[in-house]
Amino acid sequence: MTTAQGQPAKPAQRGRPGLTGRLMAAVRPEFRLDTLIIDPADPVLGGRSCNVSGCERAARLHGLCDGHYQRWDRHGRPGMAEFSAAASAAMRASAPLQPCLIPGCGNGRNSNGLCVGHIRAWHRAGQPPARAWAAAQPPLSVKAPHGTCRVPSCALWATAKTALCVSHAARWRKRGRPDMAEFAAADGEHPLTRDYITVGPLEPHLRLEVQYVLQQRHDERLAPIQPALVRRAVQALARSAITSLLDLPEERWEEQIPAGPLADRAIRPFLRYARAKVEHMRHGSGWDVEYPRQVWRLRNLGIQGPVSTADFSGIRQPWLHDLAKRWTRWRLGSGVSAGHAITGVRAITRLSSFLATAGIEHITQLDRMALEGYLAELAPLGGSEHHGRLISLLSTFLNDIRRHQWDASLPVGAVIFKQDYPRAPRRLPRALAGHVMAQVENPGNLDRWRNPAYRVLTLLLIRCGLRITDAARLAFNCIVQDQEGAPYLRYYNHKMKREALVPIDEQLHAEIGRQQQRVQDRYPGAPPAVLFPRPLKNAAGNMPLSGSTYRQALRPWLERCDIRDQHGQPVHLTPHQWRHTLGTGLINQDVPQHVVQKILDHDSAEMTAHYARLSDKTIREHWEKARKVNASGQPVQLSPDGRLGDAAWTGHQISRATQALPNGYCQLPLVKTCPHANSCLTCPMFATTAGFLPQHHAQRQATLQIITAAEANGHARVAEMNRQVASNLDKIITALEADGKEAAADAS
Repeated sequence: MTTAQGQPAKPAQRGRPGLTGRLMAAVRPEFRLDTLIIDPADPVLGGRSCNVSGCERAARLHGLCDGHYQRWDRHGRPGMAEFSAAASAAMRASAPLQPCLIPGCGNGRNSNGLCVGHIRAWHRAGQPPARAWAAAQPPLSVKAPHGTCRVPSCALWATAKTALCVSHAARWRKRGRPDMAEFAAADGEHPLTRDYITVGPLEPHLRLEVQYVLQQRHDERLAPIQPALVRRAVQALARSAITSLLDLPEERWEEQIPAGPLADRAIRPFLRYARAKVEHMRHGSGWDVEYPRQVWRLRNLGIQGPVSTADFSGIRQPWLHDLAKRWTRWRLGSGVSAGHAITGVRAITRLSSFLATAGIEHITQLDRMALEGYLAELAPLGGSEHHGRLISLLSTFLNDIRRHQWDASLPVGAVIFKQDYPRAPRRLPRALAGHVMAQVENPGNLDRWRNPAYRVLTLLLIRCGLRITDAARLAFNCIVQDQEGAPYLRYYNHKMKREALVPIDEQLHAEIGRQQQRVQDRYPGAPPAVLFPRPLKNAAGNMPLSGSTYRQALRPWLERCDIRDQHGQPVHLTPHQWRHTLGTGLINQDVPQHVVQKILDHDSAEMTAHYARLSDKTIREHWEKARKVNASGQPVQLSPDGRLGDAAWTGHQISRATQALPNGYCQLPLVKTCPHANSCLTCPMFATTAGFLPQHHAQRQATLQIITAAEANGHARVAEMNRQVASNLDKIITALEADGKEAAADAS
């Protein structure tokens, strides 16, 4: 960053003891300037160079700086390559200032090529063509009445009030009226051909605060900021009556941003950031600073993440407010993520609203009856996931109060029971259909990703089954290899809080390698930290992509690919469905459940069992592999394929699941009663397999003994019935043993 010499800050003002001294000690000389001339290569205040060759400004829109963008827009937005090649790098600010068109006049031009004085005469003349009118005027013989402009490169006359020409005087005022000699030298060296930031219009202490903030923003290198936005923020501060960013409390800070035509909401994030930095300089950071506040700034506690604040302002009861703060601090300290901790704060905030409505003012009134009233108020949520989460967090909150003895006056009856939770239906895995996955994995569709990083991320989600949060936060060096050189993806399972490995194929390994090269090309300075850097506000490249950013890009990609379901409707899917699809697919490919548990890095077999539900097609294939015969030893035939076959198959599954017999299965529909008084072996609805051969042999032996005893006792009817059973057993055993011999012969 190249700069002009700045003015020293004035002594500290009253009301800020020590702060000015700390700021003066902290701000480096290159930032203690009224005007900062920005180097386009600066990673925070600069940016990618303008497409026009030789231009020293950073690109802002369509690869052009602000000035060339306006020129490109005025020319009807021609082709970018054609415009960039033909456009001149010189801007009006870098060209020599032209004098008035009147011969002999050395004043700078105002409009129509005339200075302020001559443009009035031109108006009185009826505004004829300006150049012809000026050429017809007699030359002036007056020399420069106030001398020439102090800028060395400018030959125009100076004004009466300043030692500068009209144009340079306007620039001088715009930059905050810096020292005249320094301005003249700096403008001659850098005549606004680069971006700049001026803090001159601010009060001395406020100016020092803004300089400190700019230095902090530059050193952090987290998010770039446009100099034009900082200039607008400085102008807003100059119009206000404040002399320090800490003059007003945080909740009133945005009131100082002008309303109406001067409103500029774009500068509010920068001003909030600036105030937080100065407050941190004055008061420090940590729990001593944040705990008394109504809104905790988590980053000031060293907690980074998408959630930046914890708001307790909605908790109305002082006793509940104090307990909620204590509970949240303990949860954050015990390793609970910021997102989960903030969800707990919101649950207690909702409880607070109910207690205020119910007139419960003290913790001793929070008994079982009060909790039942709160549960009744939550009932309209209808057993949703949010419903169960609110009850679970309340139960955890009450249990933690007792466990840590935060308040002994909590009634004994303030307990949430298991029966208080809503009975939410267990949902099936949301696996995607095969024809949908075929469209998603089509190489042509994958190539429609406009950002190649999203293409690699999509393949990772599909083939590895990672959660989007884990995949987006992958470290740059995320590949490990075993002794045989097989690649594995190493990632951090944020839900289980542990590292995990999942095998990948060579194609995906190569895709990850190309993504690593792209990251290195984009951030050549420092060693890369993440595989998928955040595309914006990530000057150093160490901030990972957000899962919400990928989700926002997923829907337009699905629309571009025109992916449709079996009904021809556009498909709307979530990244987590690919995890369901992988788990269900592995189960249906006969991968053992414990292996699937390892691939998905589940903590228990119960989690994997959610995916361990075979499809009807898989079950039918397994069923058809088994030989089935009826009571007469004949093969069992199902109905043909189609709707009737599917219905018959469904009926078979219900019967098999609910009417299994010791030696086979009953195929009688559940809605009917058995009309046969004899054994199932004489029933036409009976079916069996070779798995029951030992039972059949044992029953045949027992049946022969019954027949012998019946004949000896003269029981002809009993003997006849059992002869039919024995005959059927002979047929069944013969048929099943024959099938077993054929299978053994085929195997040999």
